[in-house]
Amino acid sequence: MNNLLDDIQKITLMGPGPSCVDDSVLNAMAKDTIGHLDPAFIKIMDTMKGQLKTLLHTENQLTIPVSGTGSAGMESCFVNLIEKGDAVLVLINGVFGMRMQDVATRLGADVDTLEFEWGTPVIVDDVKKQIAKKAYKIVAVVHAETSTGVKNPVAEIGALVKGSDTIYLVDAVTSFGGIEITMDAWGIDVLYSGTQKCLSCPPGLAPISFSEKAVAAIKQRKTKVPNWYLDLTMIMNYWAGATRAYHHTAPINMLYGLYQALYLILEEGEDAVYKRHMDNHLLLVDGLKEIGINMLVDESCRLPMLNSVHIPEGADDAAVRSRLLKEFKIEIGAGLGPLAGKIWRIGLMGHTARPENVEKLLTALKKVL
Repeated sequence: MNNLLDDIQKITLMGPGPSCVDDSVLNAMAKDTIGHLDPAFIKIMDTMKGQLKTLLHTENQLTIPVSGTGSAGMESCFVNLIEKGDAVLVLINGVFGMRMQDVATRLGADVDTLEFEWGTPVIVDDVKKQIAKKAYKIVAVVHAETSTGVKNPVAEIGALVKGSDTIYLVDAVTSFGGIEITMDAWGIDVLYSGTQKCLSCPPGLAPISFSEKAVAAIKQRKTKVPNWYLDLTMIMNYWAGATRAYHHTAPINMLYGLYQALYLILEEGEDAVYKRHMDNHLLLVDGLKEIGINMLVDESCRLPMLNSVHIPEGADDAAVRSRLLKEFKIEIGAGLGPLAGKIWRIGLMGHTARPENVEKLLTALKKVL
């Protein structure tokens, strides 16, 4: 009988995620499975919480990986904080801001939005004017908008609400591990991410972090958290204390992988990791320019790990991506929404952000185009 796993080929993942995974992470995931309440596993859990806090630059005690992808991280943040009628402001300049709006609306929040042109950042003065009009329980923004390659001014927005009752919620799915995040200094109350981007771990976990103010908001709810699986009032009792309360069976081997991925980042050093992302981004930008491919996003707000580029005139979007995959074993991403058919999204995330991968893609594009 044919085993379909035998047909899996090694692909250089240069799309919007997942990214390439270091062999040591895959080997970690192949370690023997132990119980989710085993003392050895609890030690790994506690160490992992410290790793996450270090990389996020936060003292938040509720800093854990949620069992699920980045979208589960997003949902866990909104579902624990929102009660029907709560005023929420979502800042939108791409697909994932729209997804925030969708989730908050489904939970019965009173959702306002500020929308900005795709490929451009959120305008801080517009946010300042809007929050002066209304008291919001939550202001939410995407740090690194994966659909466009734009870096939003998260620190500047945070300064507008810091010290107020408003909870500042940030999507760091693509930014975490690729560019600096100083959660406490920027006034971020709630943050979620995913493992499959710059952390270079397979998809399946979503690091989250809640400030004391955000935890207090959960504990002061008038109604139960409507989602049992993501109810942090119960989950936090599994991740803290001398006696752990069972909630659900943790994905043990996935957590081995995340521990190892975080270990690699800390071993290389944060500054070195961020510099590696930027150096390879600049190498890619220069190489693309030589073959007539230009960037979508202005240099001032351009992400190093997610590069949106204009498709050259006359090039067939799907055909080029198909040839890259079939002939060169390279995956890049298509555009989304209004940018579909207009851009390619080239990821340089985590383990993928290496000069040999940039050169491989540039060589392949020259041949295909």
